[in-house]
Amino acid sequence: MSTLSTIAATEERRATVWTEDGAALAVREYGPRDADLTVVLLHGHCLRSESWTYVRDELLRRYAGARIVCYDHRGHGESAAAPRRTYNIDQLGRDLREVLDVVAPTGPVVLVGHSMGGMTALTYAGQNPHEIGTRVVGVALLATASGGLTDAGFGRLLRSPVVSAFQAAVRLAPGAMHHAKLLACQLFAPLVRTAEFGDRKVSPRVLALANAMRNETPIVTMASFLSDLMVYDRTEALGLLSRIPTLVLCGGADLMTPPSHSVAMAAAVEYSDFVIVESAGHSVILEQPGLVAEAVARLMTRAGEAADLTYVA
Repeated sequence: MSTLSTIAATEERRATVWTEDGAALAVREYGPRDADLTVVLLHGHCLRSESWTYVRDELLRRYAGARIVCYDHRGHGESAAAPRRTYNIDQLGRDLREVLDVVAPTGPVVLVGHSMGGMTALTYAGQNPHEIGTRVVGVALLATASGGLTDAGFGRLLRSPVVSAFQAAVRLAPGAMHHAKLLACQLFAPLVRTAEFGDRKVSPRVLALANAMRNETPIVTMASFLSDLMVYDRTEALGLLSRIPTLVLCGGADLMTPPSHSVAMAAAVEYSDFVIVESAGHSVILEQPGLVAEAVARLMTRAGEAADLTYVA
């Protein structure tokens, strides 16, 4: 069973959820404990819960009655490292189940995932189809894909033999490769900036936050998840989301998960709310948090209304 240890009882409440295989997940909670709706924000690959800072603050302002939960995936942020074999999205779906069972065992839940976090939400839906429309009353898929990541955009680079060589090198000498990663981040910063942020001007504060999160991610975490991203496919789970309010949102200049992925997902989900944030890149939640929060708040309103009619505790 998962266990919960409360670290602080302030406006930001911190906790640790221990998974069945012993991984310690760092959780942060905001808003009233007895809220009618819990929103779980799921971050992307090589990021952490801080990537939601601006969107989270906007949501708390726009939807004060909700409880917002963020946590760091295993191997990311303040969560503990775990065995390399567990760095896959199926495991992240199981981790999400354990977090929900501890911090939101009752009441309706909305899942909001960015990039790999969106894949985690979709994986959770596939693993727990009976909860879609009962426990889970809304889902937002932001700058993500349901499969075929290597078919378009920068995802095609995952097919390169260089990636396999990189992963092999990390397995043999993770310490040395970490220093190489930091150097590569400096050398390819302009390319990465274009891929993540599109062609809009972004504040230095946002860039500093994004760079810090990426640079602090352990090299083993970064490399190990790549294998699963290459073969990830949860397209069959999209049909489940037609039962509930669903938001599909992407940046118009996203090179990591191009808009074609979002178009395909929205087409597969009946009555989904489809939003393209023009000129924004993959890091749309950092670049345009106000627009993202507006769309998510709209989803929360729809989900809350639907939950009043359909939720079963």
